[in-house]
Amino acid sequence: MKGHQVSPRDVVAAALPDPLTLGEKMTGKTCAGTWVTGKGLDGHPRQVYLYHVTDNEWSMSEYGTQAVTWQTAMNPVIALELLATGSWQGVGVLGPEAFDAVPYLDLMEQGYGQKFGLREETARM
Repeated sequence: MKGHQVSPRDVVAAALPDPLTLGEKMTGKTCAGTWVTGKGLDGHPRQVYLYHVTDNEWSMSEYGTQAVTWQTAMNPVIALELLATGSWQGVGVLGPEAFDAVPYLDLMEQGYGQKFGLREETARM
């Protein structure tokens, strides 16, 4: 309206459909991953890509939510479960990288039925 300020974000949000209504209309998969660089156990530079793919139709049928939402939500759920069972322990403020990844990946795959992939990068840093 004339004389009123409107944020561009509000205009875009008003024009887009409600995200809660999109899940059942979506098909396909989403991939979330992280590229990790550092040194391997042998002391040599190492790069790996750790990733997880979720099918939207599966996440909608099993959890009633979009694949992206499910992938985002499962991370803290698995972390909380590992903390609650004592698989992960520590004192103070610790980020996820302070904990052993194997229990997390095992629970993700065996407890939540979600496989992950690990691709070794051959290009050296």
